[in-house]
Amino acid sequence: MKTIQFREAIQQAMSEEMRRDESIYLMGEEVAEYNGAYKASKGMLDEFGAKRVIDTPISELGFSGIGVGSTMTGNRPIIEFMTFNFALVGIDQIINNAAKIRQMSGGQFPCPIVFRGPTASAGQLAATHSQAFESWYANCPGLKVIVPSNPYDAKGLLKSAIRDNDPVIFMESEQMYGDKGEVPEGEYTIPIGLADIKRQGDDVTIVSFGKIIKETYIAAEALAKEGIECEIIDLRTIRPMDYNAIFESVKKTNRLVILEESWPFGNIATEIIYQVQNEIFDYLDAPIQKINTADTPAPYSPVLLKEWLPNSDDVIASVKKVMYH
Repeated sequence: MKTIQFREAIQQAMSEEMRRDESIYLMGEEVAEYNGAYKASKGMLDEFGAKRVIDTPISELGFSGIGVGSTMTGNRPIIEFMTFNFALVGIDQIINNAAKIRQMSGGQFPCPIVFRGPTASAGQLAATHSQAFESWYANCPGLKVIVPSNPYDAKGLLKSAIRDNDPVIFMESEQMYGDKGEVPEGEYTIPIGLADIKRQGDDVTIVSFGKIIKETYIAAEALAKEGIECEIIDLRTIRPMDYNAIFESVKKTNRLVILEESWPFGNIATEIIYQVQNEIFDYLDAPIQKINTADTPAPYSPVLLKEWLPNSDDVIASVKKVMYH
């Protein structure tokens, strides 16, 4: 095992797959000459050349469409958005073409494409650069949605996403690119659609994903000192979701708290709550609690931003609520 940064895990995954398969290429703003806006494609232009690591104009709709069209001629593109906030400009290509082309062509055209880049808040970037889009894309049949929380998962899942024959939305975080973690030096992949239990516990299940899951680790350590043992599930894949992992944990703990960095209405947590109450209602000993951002656009002020984002204190309060403490 080697300790590397999150951005290095992304770079390794893309480079290893591009060495393996010449039909794979990377395209997006600043991915080539600048080595990526967050240096996640560092050195790739030098290794693979300008025909496979391609800088684009600031035109998300245009290069998303080129990527989708190129899958129909046998290519497997990786399309990088500098942030998924900018993907809104190209969302027509993602939703109306990438997600639907297999069905509309009667299976003649698979669409093996990965759209990747950072999602959600990243500090003082204000309202139009701090939005979480997981639930938006997970709402669309035909798309797979992945949100890793650490370098190990990021590399293994990105390699699986690149090999997948369906379009994959791969969401990262500007605030995680410098995170370090152990990653195997040899070849490995992680199957899409499997959650991971990051911490074992018997008292309450906490479900989360992406960078905000770090708050659950802080909360769990504090709660353990009070004799409350939390089981933490990292979803990793939003669609398809590993409902069974959640069900089995809740059957053991009988309590569920969900932490998600998104607005409260119509998010991933609401889907999980529906499935749990529909499938294993009798195992619940308390109402399910969900923790989200405030129901407003993200503020710019650091004082307001701190109040807007959920944190470990919110997790502790919700856990104590379902424990009736």
